[in-house]
Amino acid sequence: MKFISTIPAGKEAVIVQIDGDTRFLSRITSIGLTPGCNVKIIKNDKNRPLLVYSRDTMIALNKKESENIKVEEKVS
Repeated sequence: MKFISTIPAGKEAVIVQIDGDTRFLSRITSIGLTPGCNVKIIKNDKNRPLLVYSRDTMIALNKKESENIKVEEKVS
């Protein structure tokens, strides 16, 4: 299991676990990021928000909150 912030751009992963306080969990799940959800990493620059594509939606996550999301990288 890895943090979503460690997956390079262009790769796909499946969300395994989401940690954090109730407010964070509520916000993340309301935008469709839930365990079992497939995500594609669009952009992962060092000092920029993480840009992911999931369920026909582009989502920007800051680096701190992305460290609460654990994923399994898909092997192509």
